[in-house]
Amino acid sequence: MKTQLSRLLATILITMFALSPAWATCGGGGGGGTGGVGGGNNTMGPAPTVYKVPWKLWEARTVPQKGLVLYWFPASNDEVKNSPLKTSRILTLYSAQCVTMTVGDAGLPELKNIIGESALPVAVLATHDGTTIKKVDSTAGKLKVGEVEKAVEAEMKQRESALDAQLKSGKEKAKAGNNDGAIADLKPVAAERCLFPKKAKDAAGQLKKLGVEEIGSIPESPIFDRVQGARIEATLRRGLRAEIAEQYATALKFYQQAHKMDPADPTPLRYLGETYRHHTGEWDKAREVFTQILNMPADAVARAVALHGLGKMTIHDGEFKKGLKLMEQAAEEFPLPLTYRNLAVYWHSEGDLAQGNAYTQKALALDPKDPYNLVFAAVFIAASGNTDEALKIARANHNLLPASYNLAAIYAQAGQKKKALELLRRHFFQYERYQAVRAKEMMEARVDAVFDSIRYDSGFLALTSGADGKLQMPMRGMPTMQNQNR
Repeated sequence: MKTQLSRLLATILITMFALSPAWATCGGGGGGGTGGVGGGNNTMGPAPTVYKVPWKLWEARTVPQKGLVLYWFPASNDEVKNSPLKTSRILTLYSAQCVTMTVGDAGLPELKNIIGESALPVAVLATHDGTTIKKVDSTAGKLKVGEVEKAVEAEMKQRESALDAQLKSGKEKAKAGNNDGAIADLKPVAAERCLFPKKAKDAAGQLKKLGVEEIGSIPESPIFDRVQGARIEATLRRGLRAEIAEQYATALKFYQQAHKMDPADPTPLRYLGETYRHHTGEWDKAREVFTQILNMPADAVARAVALHGLGKMTIHDGEFKKGLKLMEQAAEEFPLPLTYRNLAVYWHSEGDLAQGNAYTQKALALDPKDPYNLVFAAVFIAASGNTDEALKIARANHNLLPASYNLAAIYAQAGQKKKALELLRRHFFQYERYQAVRAKEMMEARVDAVFDSIRYDSGFLALTSGADGKLQMPMRGMPTMQNQNR
């Protein structure tokens, strides 16, 4: 049923937005938390995935000017959706250290020299200027993530050995009093702060002894050891399972533990920040964590989640343009449905239906079956007057607890006050567990245009009586403010 409904959305939305009033928008919960990339299958099953490799489609304009590039040439769209190459901790960490992860189209003439005569699927590790280093061919039509990881690790170890020799030479020359020779050996090692931060830090320390101070700060290197990495990943999974079970204090404990196990790994911070922002309402802690991610070498997914989170909180605090810029930066870093949904809401609240529609379509394109995307789009469909279609989507996703606010918005616009209040109650008092979040959500509901039909209903006012009072409720007949999809 969901598949059939998702196929209808693209055509419905295109015609619907031309008819929508400027205030038609979407409200609160759904899709946040779980490290910022929930919604879909990544959090399902006994071993939910916690690392997301930031694969991006190859574009000539974004070809890196330094480091290495790992090209993945898949054989089909299904492979892109289901491959274990999407969930590797090793590849995620390397992506933050100047190893760009690129999905290539084998049919593009610009990439012919890289793929050569290899059959699809194939992975190719190359220099930033396109020189092939290593190819990993498929076995029985499938790429093995372990073999791809080993190809990258082998090249990194070889380069690291060369740096070790140069570092040793520099130290010996310094010991012998040949300062100029030592500096000449050590400076290139210190310059490799992105690919090899540990070696760069060692070289920078030696250079400082020689009076060279302009090296700058060098970040810590994450843990690449597979045994330790497996423990970190297992700890994150325990946290994610606890979060899915709505045991947020337990989830935070495991996320904090994973962070302590490897402070240079941004993924535990991504889960921590989203839990603070979305579930517990500890926005001061969320801001601190997200800022920490942006100040360290971090993969594009972690940076996108941090920028989105900061943007959402900034908009909520009334700095709309600043928050918009942060969310636009998040979308540029890495496309996430949650970011696109919030950008759609922003532009609808500004009365720019064309941009609102474009971002809604982008969210759907990333995952047409994502229930949060479907329910989000259905709120707009209801606003257009096509309530029958919207209600079909709402009924199909009735048990999706985190989407209760948006489900309530659909029923409110369909004139079903009782059902809308029932779902809002479910959102505030079953889904939300912390008063800090509940107070914000109640306030947003009071000013959200999707609840215009019940705004002054006594039941609605009683239900939202815990609102934090930071926003002014519109007077009868006055335009309403817009809430944001969290």
